[in-house]
Amino acid sequence: MGSPRRSRKRRGLTALAAVLTGVMVAGTACSGDSGDDTITLTVDTFGEFGYEELFKQYEAQHPNIKIRSRKVSDLDTYKPQLQRWIGTGRGAGDVVAIEEGLLPTYMQQADKFVNLFDYGGAELKENFLEWKWQMGVTPDGKQLMALGTDIAPLSMCYRKDLFAKAGLPTDRDEVTKLWPTWDDFFRRGQEFQSKVSGTKWLDGPQALLRVTVLQEASKGPGYSYFDKSNNFVVDSNPAVKTAFDTALKFQEAKLTANLQVFTPPWQTGLKRDAFATVPCPAWMLGGIEEYAGEQGKGKWDLAGIPGGGGYWGGSWLAVPKQSKHPKEAAELAKFLTSPQGQLAAFKAANTFPSSPKIFSDPAVAEATRPYFSDAPIGKLFSEAVSQVKPVYLGPKNEDVRQELENVLVAVGEGKVRPDQAWSQGVERARGVSR
Repeated sequence: MGSPRRSRKRRGLTALAAVLTGVMVAGTACSGDSGDDTITLTVDTFGEFGYEELFKQYEAQHPNIKIRSRKVSDLDTYKPQLQRWIGTGRGAGDVVAIEEGLLPTYMQQADKFVNLFDYGGAELKENFLEWKWQMGVTPDGKQLMALGTDIAPLSMCYRKDLFAKAGLPTDRDEVTKLWPTWDDFFRRGQEFQSKVSGTKWLDGPQALLRVTVLQEASKGPGYSYFDKSNNFVVDSNPAVKTAFDTALKFQEAKLTANLQVFTPPWQTGLKRDAFATVPCPAWMLGGIEEYAGEQGKGKWDLAGIPGGGGYWGGSWLAVPKQSKHPKEAAELAKFLTSPQGQLAAFKAANTFPSSPKIFSDPAVAEATRPYFSDAPIGKLFSEAVSQVKPVYLGPKNEDVRQELENVLVAVGEGKVRPDQAWSQGVERARGVSR
C-alpha cells in the first residue's frame, strides 16, 4: 500500500548503487529484439514503491528501454483509473501495481493479464514467502498473474516533540508500553488531547479501521468483509464489528483529525501538527517523510502497534495483455521484484520485502531510519512480520471498505449520528457488495 518522491534516497547512494549493480545481473534477460528502436515501458504505481533509482539503473543497462513512471499519491485515486484501463482494454501501463485489496478483483479477470509463467516465472517461486507467491497465482494454478513486491508489517508512528509537550514518554520502548491494547491507546489519546490544544491524537479513522480489521480477522476467522466463498459477512463477522466499533469510539470522542491517508489535507496536516500518531505499515514511512519534509526530521519515531503485530497492504506487479511489449514488460517486472530489487526498494523507500532470501541481510535486519530518529526499522518490522497471518479478501473488498470508511468520516463531520453509524455502514456496504 503499499508515498511519493524520495529526498531520503540520496542517503547511502554508494551502497544502493552496489545493490543495483547486483540486481542487473538478474535483469539482463530483457529482450533485445527491437533493434535500434527505443521501447518505452510505462509503469503505473501508487504511493511509494522506491523504484526511481531502479528505473534509472535498468535504463542504463538496457539502452533500448525507456521507462515512463506514472505514479499517483494514493490508492483511492489510483483504483478507479486502473479499473477503467483494465475494463476498457486500453490506457494501462506495461507494468501495473496491484494492491492487496484489489488483487482478488483482478484475479477474476486474469485473462486480461499476461501469464508470467510464459516468461520464466515458475523459477522465481523461492524468491517469495509462500503465501505471497500463492496469492499471485490463479486458483487453478495455471497462471502466474502477478509477482509480489512488498509486505506491510505494522508499527505506530508518533511525534516525539508533541508527546513531550503532553508529558508522555518519548523513548520508543517506553511508548510501546503505553498501549498494549487499543483501549489503552484510546486512554492515552484522551490524556494527550487534554494537555495539547490544536493537535488531534490520530490522523483519522481510515488507517485505524484498516489496521484493526486485519488484526481482528487474523486472530479469528481469517477473513473480513467476505468469507472464503465470497459471501458478504460484514454484519455477521465479529472481527469487522469489533474493528468498526474501535474506530467509531475514536471518532465519537473526537480523537482524530478525520483525515484520509495521503490526501492533500492529510499532507498539509503533517506539516501543521494536526495529529500526533499514525498507524504505520512499512510503506507509510515514505509518505510521512515525503510530505512532512525537512521540518519533520527527527521529530518522528516508531513504536509497537496496539493489539500486537499485524499488517496493512502490500502489492504485486502484473503485465496487462494490452501491453505492446509483454516480454520486455515481464522482464522489468521480474527485475523489480527480484530479491535484490526488493532490497534496493527497501533501502530507497522502506517497502519491506516479501523475499525471505534477504530478511537476514544486514541491510534489512540492521536497518535504521535516520528521519525517524534512527528507529531500528529492520528489527521492528522483522518482529512484526513473524506475526503476520494473511487475511482472505473478497473481490469487492475495496468497495465495501470504502463505504465503511465513508460512514466513519461522516460521523466525524457530524453528518451521521454515532448510534446509527453501524447500521448505515452495513447497509451501504451491502449495496456495493453485489
